[in-house]
Amino acid sequence: MAPTALQEKLNGLVNSMFAEGLLDEQFQQLQMLQDGSNPGFVAEVVTLFCEDSERILAELTKLMDQAVVDYSKVDAYVHQLKGSSSSVGAQNVKLACIQFRQFCEDNNKEGCMRALNVVKHEYYHLRSKFETMLHLENRIQAYETKQQS
Repeated sequence: MAPTALQEKLNGLVNSMFAEGLLDEQFQQLQMLQDGSNPGFVAEVVTLFCEDSERILAELTKLMDQAVVDYSKVDAYVHQLKGSSSSVGAQNVKLACIQFRQFCEDNNKEGCMRALNVVKHEYYHLRSKFETMLHLENRIQAYETKQQS
């Protein structure tokens, strides 16, 4: 596929992510920080976000599976996930975390379990789109590198 078509496909994907509410203006700020001197900046930030989110979701799942839930620990992890979601522009994940934190404050296990499932759903949906985005970016970058040699 020609680089122009790949770029159009990438732009369409990112625009649809904004339209769906998956991303907010913070993601645009990240994109503006990427330039010729650091062409992989967004990919690096997104990859770190996904790795961190996977770790946090695994911890939250373990904590919520306990007979007696330590809501302060759960809340600390949800707060951390909310912060990293906010910094990468993952709007729906951030909003789901805000709801989750409310259930933590109320020590509501059933609400926390539902909220965890919503956070996971939003995260995995976003991750799937990010994976497609990174794949397209890699293909564009490989083509550009090939053209320069």
